[in-house]
Amino acid sequence: MEPNTQKLIHSFGALADLGQEVADTGDFIEMVRTSLHLLLGTLAIRRGAVVESPRHQLPEDKSTNQLAIWGLGDDYPARFDVEDSDRETFLNSPDGAFQITGSTDSVSDRVSSDVQSPTSNIQSPGFINRYQAELKAQELQLIVPMIVRGDLTGLVLLGGKASGDPFTPDDIEVIRSMVRHIGVGIHTHRLLGEVKQQAEENRRLYQDLRAIYRDTVRAFAAAIDIKDKYTQGHSERVGRYSEIIAREMGWGEEEVEGMAIAGYLHDVGKLVVERDIINAPYRIDAKESSELNRHPAAGYEILSPIHHPYADIPLMAKYHHERMDGRGYPDGLTDKQIPIGAKIVTLADSFDAMTTDRPYKTRRTFAEVITDFRLNTGPQFDPVVVAAFCRALLKELNGETKERRFL
Repeated sequence: MEPNTQKLIHSFGALADLGQEVADTGDFIEMVRTSLHLLLGTLAIRRGAVVESPRHQLPEDKSTNQLAIWGLGDDYPARFDVEDSDRETFLNSPDGAFQITGSTDSVSDRVSSDVQSPTSNIQSPGFINRYQAELKAQELQLIVPMIVRGDLTGLVLLGGKASGDPFTPDDIEVIRSMVRHIGVGIHTHRLLGEVKQQAEENRRLYQDLRAIYRDTVRAFAAAIDIKDKYTQGHSERVGRYSEIIAREMGWGEEEVEGMAIAGYLHDVGKLVVERDIINAPYRIDAKESSELNRHPAAGYEILSPIHHPYADIPLMAKYHHERMDGRGYPDGLTDKQIPIGAKIVTLADSFDAMTTDRPYKTRRTFAEVITDFRLNTGPQFDPVVVAAFCRALLKELNGETKERRFL
């Protein structure tokens, strides 16, 4: 096999290895180092470096970032400055490689004399002029810009061959191809970083919006409770209890958050009920009771036109007075017809109603509340919801929670 053919096959193999290395989404710095070693090994180049150029959208930052070096001395500069004029020269290079003049070996020794110079013959960038002494001291001979989608991603700095032979046009073409691969890897890493940063920013914005939404709902719930001096804070507590129970049932955080919102808004329909009925210091009659019992359906009508970030908020408001045995209101639903979220709000609402003073009755003892839940599990309350409530309560009784939640 002819030497040129062997060299071509070797170069293609190196390009394949480099492509696989660049496609690896693991350790970025290790990818760049390995890619540089492949490039140097392919042409037996003695030394080299890969530097990342500053982002074009950050004009105040002109310093390069050192990614990989091989065979260079301790006095090799840690950073270079890339001016706008340097960037333009690199981007507009027709050949994509620059000779570093004035280094230890002459240009004619580095580039084969019997072929046309394979490196750019346009005006030398100011970059080379500014750093000629440092580059010469390291015996670097070529600068190859990495250009991806019209942007200068970085520079590859290369020394001479270990054999002392000059670079041929084929050598330069192999170098350009491999440098393009490295540039694509760096560009991809940048894009992934930008996407990750944007995703993180979107996540923070989403969290902020959720917090604003929740605070707004809590303020609205407080306004609802103002109508009844005996139930001030009721909606806030029902929201908290609903959240705790849903989390104990193993729900995801977004679903848990939705249950808190449902608890805050479950009594929104009371806005249409006369204040005198809500604040009646006696047990209300059948007519007044019928008026009060309108509030779940009214709440559904109020909440339905609103686009909520959580599912089924209007339905949980509508059905929080339904019972498992079908004796609830407004629709007389039974067990499987009632959304599980509404069942959670039902228990949370009942717990708060039984443990707070009302105009016509005093709060029950904790033992009485537990007895009521035990007797009404099945007819009124869902057993799964009651079990979750009891587990959460036991954690508080056993000191496993950092703050008071029910007691």
